[in-house]
Amino acid sequence: MRQRVLWRRSLAISTSNKHDAPIPSLRTVVTDPVHFLAFGFGVGVSPKAPGTLGSVWGILLAALTEPLGWLPEAAIALALCVTGVYICGESSRRLGVHDHGGIVWDEIAGAYLICLPLPRSWQALVAAFIVFRVLDIVKPWPIRELDHRLHGGLGIMLDDIAAALIGAVLLSLAFGAMTL
Repeated sequence: MRQRVLWRRSLAISTSNKHDAPIPSLRTVVTDPVHFLAFGFGVGVSPKAPGTLGSVWGILLAALTEPLGWLPEAAIALALCVTGVYICGESSRRLGVHDHGGIVWDEIAGAYLICLPLPRSWQALVAAFIVFRVLDIVKPWPIRELDHRLHGGLGIMLDDIAAALIGAVLLSLAFGAMTL
């Protein structure tokens, strides 16, 4: 009984539009390393557009790591995706909600991944942001299938990875920048 009361106190009163699930308080997110990462260093508690804010983090990270070169960036993308399976799955499990709207690590990883083959011009970064958000929100086939069929951390991550890969191919063709 006491745990239940403490859990309720740690949740904010507002709810997530995406899943109509309680949004954890900022205190809960910043004091738990798994939630802190899954909620994009706190931006996931935003009542408006947390996925968009997470995508901004991913685009900014891509811009900042561009001087490192393609191979270190590919390693960062792989690390974001692989660790995201655990981080998103564990945060989701602790919250008791599959793919809670505030979990934005998947958007950070997807937004970063879509930028890999692109030049780091402001035009390419803006285009990457827009294309990724549209694909992530609309979820055309096969992205929708991944979102509906897979559960846990893998399910949370794979639809965003698919959106990023499809977007990267489309934008690479548009920018003539395919480097693979």
